[in-house]
Amino acid sequence: MSQSVFDRPDPRTLLAFGALVAVVATTGSLYFSLGMGLVPCELCWYQRILMYPLVVVIGVALLERRTGVYRTVLPLSVGGVAVAAYHSWLQVAAGGQCSFGGSCAAVQLRVVGLSIPNLSLIAFALITAAAAALWAGDR
Repeated sequence: MSQSVFDRPDPRTLLAFGALVAVVATTGSLYFSLGMGLVPCELCWYQRILMYPLVVVIGVALLERRTGVYRTVLPLSVGGVAVAAYHSWLQVAAGGQCSFGGSCAAVQLRVVGLSIPNLSLIAFALITAAAAALWAGDR
């Protein structure tokens, strides 16, 4: 029997996807600051605070096959979506300020046309979608 696009995804696949996105986002942010010398602004730090634990939380859940991890993941990822969306909006609206590290409205780098907060927003949204699918499968 073939699997339909509308079938529920395998929870292990969702966990692996979420873990991969979190690892790539974390590695990317560390490369931007440590490898390229970019100084994170205050909102970047908040996004890091919300993303970095997701590597461990989702990674351990993947190893232990704990699909109920969405209870921990969703507050972190939805908070990350909110901060990254606000940060992205500041860059478009220009003039938004935050404390150390310079202006949160400054675009230090673009990757395929996206700023770092845009990339963060995509990562948090993907993790949120995976966690929401886990939640839906648990109901």
